[in-house]
Amino acid sequence: MNIIIPGSVEYFLIQEGKVTEGQVREAQLNMQDGKGEVPAELVSLGYCTEIDVAHALERKTGYKFVSIEETGINFAVANIIPVELLAKRRILPLYQDEKKLFVVMHNPNDLGVRDNLSVRTGGLEIVPLIATESELNAAIDTIVNNANNIDTYEDEDATQEEELAALEELAADEKPAVQLVNQVITNAVKSGASDIHIEPMEKTMRIRLRIDGVLHEVLQNPIKLHNSVASRVKVIGGMDIAERRIPQDGRTTVKVDDRTFDIRIAVLPSVYGEKIVMRLLERGAKSVQLKDIKFSASQVDKFTKTIFMPYGFMLVTGPTGSGKSTTLYATLAEVSDITKHVITLEDPVERRMAGICQVQMNNRAGMTFAAALRSVLRADPDIVMVGEIRDGETAKIAVESALTGHMVFSTLHTNDAPSAITRLDEMGVEPFLTASSLVGVLAQRLVRVLCPRCKEAVELTYREIRNSLEDFPIPEGKTLDDKTIIYEPKGCMACSNTGYKGRQGVFEFLQVTNEIKQLILKRSGVQEIKELAVKQGMHTLRQEGIDKVIEGTTSVEEVLRVLV
Repeated sequence: MNIIIPGSVEYFLIQEGKVTEGQVREAQLNMQDGKGEVPAELVSLGYCTEIDVAHALERKTGYKFVSIEETGINFAVANIIPVELLAKRRILPLYQDEKKLFVVMHNPNDLGVRDNLSVRTGGLEIVPLIATESELNAAIDTIVNNANNIDTYEDEDATQEEELAALEELAADEKPAVQLVNQVITNAVKSGASDIHIEPMEKTMRIRLRIDGVLHEVLQNPIKLHNSVASRVKVIGGMDIAERRIPQDGRTTVKVDDRTFDIRIAVLPSVYGEKIVMRLLERGAKSVQLKDIKFSASQVDKFTKTIFMPYGFMLVTGPTGSGKSTTLYATLAEVSDITKHVITLEDPVERRMAGICQVQMNNRAGMTFAAALRSVLRADPDIVMVGEIRDGETAKIAVESALTGHMVFSTLHTNDAPSAITRLDEMGVEPFLTASSLVGVLAQRLVRVLCPRCKEAVELTYREIRNSLEDFPIPEGKTLDDKTIIYEPKGCMACSNTGYKGRQGVFEFLQVTNEIKQLILKRSGVQEIKELAVKQGMHTLRQEGIDKVIEGTTSVEEVLRVLV
């Protein structure tokens, strides 16, 4: 006669009223061949659900129940354990902190597996978690598929013999490194990351992803893994795996879920080993159109009118990573048509555009922006885009090109739009040339957008807001003690618990009017130019950022992080 053992999962199912003793005995009879488990048979017979079984197991063991579908899979954390072991033992590392690794386990009481995992992770405490069998199986299947889902295309110039020789240099235990690199790239793609940072520390190897312009740590591994990971990255990047004393650059192309990415790799020797940075650029990514760039209504008409002028010099300014290139590409797509010859000078060419002649700079061969710009002017262009004004020579040629009937777009590193005018003067461009050629300056930054699923409304007084954002406007008729609603980040699985999802541009467009030209000729200071531009309707970066706080697009903290 079959016995219902006190403390078993089926015992707790009966106690909770999910099944009856008769149903358990029926499941036990079906299990007489010794295969399978009674709780799974109860689910198969339709007497209870997988969630019922999971909660009964939670009550039996005292370990926490989680929904993998809600928490999501962190592929970098999952890859701490070899894929073969995950599949064999039906386990899934879900997340970790400095001392603990939280693992969904089919059998959370398997001390042998827990001890094995602790040794493999350098002594981390293993904390079992419970999930439904179907979610656990689906997650493991996804990880196994992803581990084999990256096709790597080696450098076309490398011979098969060279590739084999490089692979033979790798250590015998390289397979975990191959899987880790594959999983990190996959996780970066799925997270929408632009960069992967692999950094050796004193005792650990830290992996961070740059998502929406901010670095997030996703994984720490024992430092002993770093050399094999670095060797793997060098192999796919076509670099010398034996050289560890000097910086190296490489590139590769990978395919993830039918999406192709070009990856630029930089390896830099540091105190504890080689730091690796991988920049991901998707081939065939949808080009950003000017209509997709969120210009405010007060700016879009002025900007559009300026870019369609027959000739002139227009600058886009901002720090590295502020979206200047994206804005210029969108601008070129807007002004380019079959009647115009458009040439771009870039270093490097980041995005390929149909119908436009794009030229790659090569400083070693003497192909600098200045040299290329001189040659390009003999190629009968209507519109020229210079990737960056890096020196006075390039600035002067760009200005002179605009004066000879070309529309010239370029970028410059300044904090705001009025500063670009004084920067040109500092570079040696005469004020009368700047005043005659410059038609507009667009300064920009990127702010993270609050996640629409989890952003939290907070009611604060204007006084409280002004403690952080001193120039936050107070509507007419309101006082400092009146309240208003702004939004703050909270964090959910949709935004990887950051509270933000995606970024938007914040813009400051200075249109060069006749009055502004007079100030340029007088070599007026930045503040004087800015005050006149504001009187003529220019919205500053700060004003635009505050507007986005008021409309609930971003938070006060994000504006303070990005804008001075």
